[in-house]
Amino acid sequence: MQERAVNPSDGIYAATEDYVHAIELTGASRLLFVSGTMGLDQGGDAPQTLSEQLDLVWANIGRILADAGMSAANIVRVTSYLRNSAFVGENQEARVAALGDRRVPTTAIVVETLKEDWLVEIEVIAAA
Repeated sequence: MQERAVNPSDGIYAATEDYVHAIELTGASRLLFVSGTMGLDQGGDAPQTLSEQLDLVWANIGRILADAGMSAANIVRVTSYLRNSAFVGENQEARVAALGDRRVPTTAIVVETLKEDWLVEIEVIAAA
């Protein structure tokens, strides 16, 4: 699979250090669409802090990817659903930590989650 970052520089705002406008994929033979994943432990309980939930979200995503024979290196799209706009910075930091130097198209949306104690939900698309 080949990837090419698509970041036009004329007539559009600049991509940032942790953001890319688009990724063009060629030669991908498998796509994995991961449902919105919460920061819940194995018993289905949500920790109280955003930081703990973000750690669990990315750990849970890692387990799902591994079961499909993939890793964070295969992620090509991230959408975050945040209960509060104040969570944007910490969510961004957790995404950057999870993906390392990898930049992928990403969107964060502020929503009312299904349960009040669910502070964040993240869905990804992965390709191999």
